[in-house]
Amino acid sequence: MLWFAAQPGASILAAESRVLGEHLADRFGYHLLQVGALPGVDLLRSSRILHRCIVDLEGGAPDAGYPHVRGRAGALPLESDSVDVMLLPHVLEFEPRPHEALREAARVLVPEGHLFVSALNPWSLLGVWRAARRGGGNAPWTGRFLAQGRMRDWLELVGLELLSVNAVFFRPPLRNARVLDRLAVLEALGSRLWPVFCGAYVLGARKRVARATPIRAPIRYRPRLVGVGLAGPSTRVRDER
Repeated sequence: MLWFAAQPGASILAAESRVLGEHLADRFGYHLLQVGALPGVDLLRSSRILHRCIVDLEGGAPDAGYPHVRGRAGALPLESDSVDVMLLPHVLEFEPRPHEALREAARVLVPEGHLFVSALNPWSLLGVWRAARRGGGNAPWTGRFLAQGRMRDWLELVGLELLSVNAVFFRPPLRNARVLDRLAVLEALGSRLWPVFCGAYVLGARKRVARATPIRAPIRYRPRLVGVGLAGPSTRVRDER
């Protein structure tokens, strides 16, 4: 998406990259997957997982230098329970059925695997700007901005447990880099005072595993025999000899 190669998209992507870098540094496993490539940024570089792959959604080879395959977010060309950590960077905003893409991510993740989703927030200055444009123009304005509450509900429905929420970018969507730099103080203020109005957010979730509780067979107590003395004969036998 070319919008992330210039301002203000570049600032949003840089902030998300820092957040993801902190999370990925503490995640381990065998396979790391990023669904959808973004220009000019390597979101996987801080991970210690050796095997990293990118699913290309637009047909152009990703420029990060990792192996890539062609696919769709709603139908990943991967086996179930095969990926330890997965990233969905600004993918759901442009999916016709974003909840189905989340379900597909849950299918591919291993039990206790981690998913990180970044999305644009409709309750922000970015959302106001999109509403003023009436969804017209180019991406990301043509996408569907997703509120955190809806994302939380979808994660719950597909069996993913929400672990973390990171809010980023509290500045207006200006193209002037100098003005954006002068407004950098809003980042610290916004994260403390009005995090719900962030321009973008990163959610971290984990695939839940249903643990069956073993049902023990009911204990059956055998009735104990009560010691009872044998009764003697009711009549005495007379010895007639």
